[in-house]
Amino acid sequence: MPLGHLGVNVTDLAAARQYYDQLMPLIGYDKLLADDTQFAYWPAGGKVGTYLFFYPAPEPGYSPERAGLQHLAFMVPTRADVDRVHDWASGRGDEIIHTPQSFPQYPPPYYATFWRGYDGVMLEAVCHKDR
Repeated sequence: MPLGHLGVNVTDLAAARQYYDQLMPLIGYDKLLADDTQFAYWPAGGKVGTYLFFYPAPEPGYSPERAGLQHLAFMVPTRADVDRVHDWASGRGDEIIHTPQSFPQYPPPYYATFWRGYDGVMLEAVCHKDR
């Protein structure tokens, strides 16, 4: 069974929503809800998958070196989708950690791109197919 949902704290709820409102449709998610205290997405088209909620952080300052979230990986259906997400992140000026490529050190097929998104959180788009 997939995770029911994940909750992520963000420094600025409105700015994070602008970021994720652009990203999430690229990786197959639709808006679920939004108000002054949270916003959320769910898998598009009624697909089974993990919902993603965002909340205002009580204190700013994300670090992948501390206990907590290390990164979020989003599975996409094609390698072209990985490339499209990379182009979007790169076009925004996000820090690209790994350009789209195969990662032979992971169970094949594994084609992915990694970048630093909003608040510096490492994000990944990955395709587990050969095309």
